[in-house]
Amino acid sequence: MKTEALLTELLNARGPGGQEDEVRAICLRELRLFCDDTHIDPAGNVVGVIRGGRTGSPEAAIRVMAHLDEIAMIVKNVLENGTLEVFALGGSQPISFGVCPVDILGDEHILPGVLSYGSMHNSGRTSNGRDVLAGNVQWKDVYIVTRKSKSELQELGVRPGTRVVLSQHWRKPFKVHDCIAAHFLDDRAPLSAVILCAKLLSERRERLKQDVWFVLTTLEEESNAGAMYAASRLPGDTAIAVEVGPVLEEYGTELSVNPIINTGDQKGYYSRTVVQGLIAAGRKAGYEPQAALLVDFASDASAVLSAGIDARAGCIAIPTENTHGFEMVHVEGITACAETLFEFLTGSQDK
Repeated sequence: MKTEALLTELLNARGPGGQEDEVRAICLRELRLFCDDTHIDPAGNVVGVIRGGRTGSPEAAIRVMAHLDEIAMIVKNVLENGTLEVFALGGSQPISFGVCPVDILGDEHILPGVLSYGSMHNSGRTSNGRDVLAGNVQWKDVYIVTRKSKSELQELGVRPGTRVVLSQHWRKPFKVHDCIAAHFLDDRAPLSAVILCAKLLSERRERLKQDVWFVLTTLEEESNAGAMYAASRLPGDTAIAVEVGPVLEEYGTELSVNPIINTGDQKGYYSRTVVQGLIAAGRKAGYEPQAALLVDFASDASAVLSAGIDARAGCIAIPTENTHGFEMVHVEGITACAETLFEFLTGSQDK
């Protein structure tokens, strides 16, 4: 398995919350190569399990979660002239995309469009114009130009609730020395790391003490609904989220190969024993983990922990510049994350 090729394929796949079909198909195909069993659950999560080589309680199982969805837009209103008013889907802001080409995921067809704020060549007479000139663009200032009429869009299945995503025209990754830059490395880089970890476990399953469930979740960016559904039904009482981690001075994190071990976020603090285990596993794998308290952050694992569904939770993250924008990760950051997870899941955290 070539990780960079897989990452490129995942980045090109469109996956707005609730419509992650293209990403889901790739992940199911890859997990099937390494797991003892795989399926798609009723919530749309991709679920795979690698059975431990030793007899143990099902409740000792560990769930590893990474999300399928990406930040995107959703149609709020279709105007008579065919212009689409849109709003955030997930944690997106207009500056996340800039003025750009988009794909409109109609019920019947995928249509091209352009996200627009209007023009910089305006006099500031309107609130939209003033926001644009001030660099303070808000969702009320944003619209999609379709060059179709309202009736034509209706026939093509475009309506309030239709998802709008960054066009595949702009999804190709960009190499910057020792890093890869692209939109939607959140969470396509962690998905690649989880799949690589599954490969490593399948090759060394004799080291595995317990079952490992891989849960590639829907709707993380919106509500954590996929993770909540899976965690309430699958065995185990420990969840590990695999995420991107913001590179910021306030968190003391840096863009490097060394994984970030999240100690807490908006939804609470991660389990001390799990945090310690992830740090020890990272060192065992040959890295220098970056412990960080990411106060303006959340994950599937902190969601299930705060809801009382799981007894323990942790979060490992790939250091990422410009999160929810044109993101950047170290080329070897995916491998470092996968190897750290492997050491944690095979029991190095107990040593």
